[in-house]
Amino acid sequence: MRRLAAGLALVKLAALTIVALPVQMLAVRGHPGLAKRLPVWWHRRALEALAVRIEVKGTPITDRPLLVTPNHSSWLDIPVIASLMPISFVAKAEVAEWPLFGLFAKLQRTVFVDRTRRTATGSAATELGTRLSEGDCMVLFPEGTSWRGDEVLPFRSALLGAARSAILHGGHERVWVQPMTIAYKRLGGLPIGRAERARVGWYGDTELSGHLWGIFLAGGLDVEVIWGEALPYDETTDRKKLAATLEAAVRRDLLAALRP
Repeated sequence: MRRLAAGLALVKLAALTIVALPVQMLAVRGHPGLAKRLPVWWHRRALEALAVRIEVKGTPITDRPLLVTPNHSSWLDIPVIASLMPISFVAKAEVAEWPLFGLFAKLQRTVFVDRTRRTATGSAATELGTRLSEGDCMVLFPEGTSWRGDEVLPFRSALLGAARSAILHGGHERVWVQPMTIAYKRLGGLPIGRAERARVGWYGDTELSGHLWGIFLAGGLDVEVIWGEALPYDETTDRKKLAATLEAAVRRDLLAALRP
């Protein structure tokens, strides 16, 4: 019975995508307002199909420029965050080449960073700074990779350099950086223990298609999203100290959310 329900949910998601994809392709070429709003609608419908339920604590600040720094454990983080508000992401360059998901990322107006080439990284930081200066809310995963979801990896301070780029290229006195915590708490109605973390977290060499199907089969997933306190980042800010402060805030909120 669960396989049948999962199959029907997959069909529903495919139908939503067939409808929304060509509209978004047109929107990114000449309708910026729609290009920002349509992904929110699609991600909310996608989460409904996956039976993912979100509880949100706190709110994003309304000041701009705004860079959001969440923990990262799964591809699920993308629809969870993107369902909350118009937002774009920073991703590693190879994501752009992934089948279908690479196209989705491009249509979400993602900034791609090639971390193997220093000149490319600088160019991406400038692009991100420009987007922040234009008022786009951007999401950067400071851990630089995904993990199980019950721990927070060290935040890389170098990735916060884009915020400084926004100051230099946009004429802003400061950029706001707001931590976000994503806690996957229940799977199929049951608390997620350490042994089940691999069913939610997507990391290492886990195959994407199998992981996706596993979420469809799970029978529902409960997620808590916590917006932390936004911090100002100006030309005098020590980015290593800022990264450490953001990391500590996310770790504290994750441990609190997962506490039995």
